[in-house]
Amino acid sequence: MRGFLHLRWLLIASAGAALAISAAPVAAQGSYSQYDETATAALARYVRTLASDPKDFTTLIGAGRAALELGDAQAAAGFFARADDVNPHSPLPQAGMGAVSVANGDPQSALPYFERARQLGATLVTIGCYRGLAYDLLGRQADAQGDYRAAMNGPDRDEARRRLALSLAISGNRAGALDALAPLAAKGDAGVPRIRAFVFALTGDPNAAVQAINAVMPGRSAGVAPFLQRLPALSAGQKAAAVNLGIFPEGGGTAYAYAAPQQPIALVMNVTRNDSDRLSGIDAMLRGPAAPPPVVRRPVQVAYAPPPTRAVVQRAAPAAQPRIWLQLASGSDVDGLAGRFRQMKSKSPDLFDGIKPFVARSGGGALLLIGPSRGASDAEIFAEDLETVGVDASKFINSQTDRIAPLAAE
Repeated sequence: MRGFLHLRWLLIASAGAALAISAAPVAAQGSYSQYDETATAALARYVRTLASDPKDFTTLIGAGRAALELGDAQAAAGFFARADDVNPHSPLPQAGMGAVSVANGDPQSALPYFERARQLGATLVTIGCYRGLAYDLLGRQADAQGDYRAAMNGPDRDEARRRLALSLAISGNRAGALDALAPLAAKGDAGVPRIRAFVFALTGDPNAAVQAINAVMPGRSAGVAPFLQRLPALSAGQKAAAVNLGIFPEGGGTAYAYAAPQQPIALVMNVTRNDSDRLSGIDAMLRGPAAPPPVVRRPVQVAYAPPPTRAVVQRAAPAAQPRIWLQLASGSDVDGLAGRFRQMKSKSPDLFDGIKPFVARSGGGALLLIGPSRGASDAEIFAEDLETVGVDASKFINSQTDRIAPLAAE
């Protein structure tokens, strides 16, 4: 496991700038901002705008994309959910949530988001880069390659081309993969050496992959050679997960190995309260000290194994994956929340039949929740049903710090 972490970082690191690329494994580089700036700078700019206008739709979408590029899928989910609240008729939040699911290694959950985005008017030019990766993770390489080719006509063209090369290699088409990389190599794209090494390994030639690594980082291949040799034996979906997301099968299960920043971005937003306070705090965090320049630290090694049913990301302590809930009430008295749920249920027992309440604790308060929903559309439909019986509900995206437990309301 630790070796595969080294694999990702050996293949994206360099002695100079030639191999410097984003550490975010599924970033659609260049799509988050109209300015020539880094994802961190873009996110800081978006956060400053949201501090004064938390419902700026364009800014919320840009912040979600920037957070996704920085590898913070939870933060991105919060921004996209808030954008969906502002404009539920736009395909962009749905496409964003699909990309978040892909980043979390959950392609099956991603597809309904992409389908909803298509229904709202999204084209493959805009969603193909991420939907293609979802298909790759599901072992549907032909579908993935069609999506990538469509996305090569849009803002994610370079990332789509990288993913197309990997997908072709997974399919056994080394010549096609190298041809797909050729335009990027011609313009000196920093990601090409990494992709070339994976192409060779995926097509059964780990020795050529090792040589590709040594050509740009002499003597650095020894630690990654065992993993390059194992790639050809994986299933198609496992190969896609390994080379795109850093997910590698280990010991009969699925192990997740990735590099996390030593000061991770904590940007997951509740979508209902105190937005300005949260955004102001984030803005201060992102600004940081003006000098001296930031010190580049070694990445923290993080590894975790999900339960058999669903992957749940864990770092220092058990944490809940972001889910979409409906918030019915808030307060500091949990017993009072239980009483309020009973009152709501009494208005329409049939509507609440089978609905179990939950309580989320964050800071000094508590929220009354029901769910989680399968997606934003389901939550919206049920919220409308609740409104017909006089119950106000709003969407809530839980963060890793929220402690959610069943509420004894009966």
